Amino acid sequence: MRNADQWKPSKFVVRNGRLEGSRDPKAVGIASRVMVDLIGRFYQRALPRYVRGRLIDLGCGKVPLYATYKPHASSITCVDWGNSMHPNPHLDQEQDLNAPIAYADAAFDTIILSDVLEHIRRPEELVREMYRILAPGGYVVMNVPFYYGLHEQPFDYYRYTQFALRAMTQDAGFSVVELEAIGGVPEIMADLFSKTVRGVPVIGRPLSKAAQGFTTWFVRGGLGAKLSRMTANDYPFGYALVLHKR
Repeated sequence: MRNADQWKPSKFVVRNGRLEGSRDPKAVGIASRVMVDLIGRFYQRALPRYVRGRLIDLGCGKVPLYATYKPHASSITCVDWGNSMHPNPHLDQEQDLNAPIAYADAAFDTIILSDVLEHIRRPEELVREMYRILAPGGYVVMNVPFYYGLHEQPFDYYRYTQFALRAMTQDAGFSVVELEAIGGVPEIMADLFSKTVRGVPVIGRPLSKAAQGFTTWFVRGGLGAKLSRMTANDYPFGYALVLHKR
């Protein structure tokens, strides 16, 4: 990764021992905190377990997971496209992920693909490219949204069910080590409510912030956690996956 000494936390921060969404609204919108917290929880658990060797972060953005995977990787390569409004000082390779990836077969031991696959016009081709550049024994750690609004328009193309994700990745040759729904109805309701009211003058932002904060507390235990688990299968907020190349 270029200019690693200039890296700063952005989307994710560590708070009270948890990898969570930043509370800076310039980094994470107030109405998106529940979703980002859920994603952070997954990566905090999965990255130390699966990251190894040569890592490539595809669609890396501001490299928000860098501090979490850095201790477990021997090298880090950051790749993203060139349509960003702001220059990215950490990019090693500017790459449109709709095209073949400009690295050799088996060049990496770990691939990170966070909130990227929904923005790919031909997702099966990217999945096959990931299989090609991943060394045998390597892992892909990734997440995608499901019940989530359009974002980064017009470059938002798909939402995937667990069945599509499993079929697509297995067709490419991967074995699915983990495929879990992250979040259920409580998180979806909080997201929809927060994004609906946030633009209301005076009261919108406080209401959105309160809904996100209450839901974060509610789903951490007891009835809220149970309700989230019970509804996640049929109404997933998103999915987290770990893939393995045998």
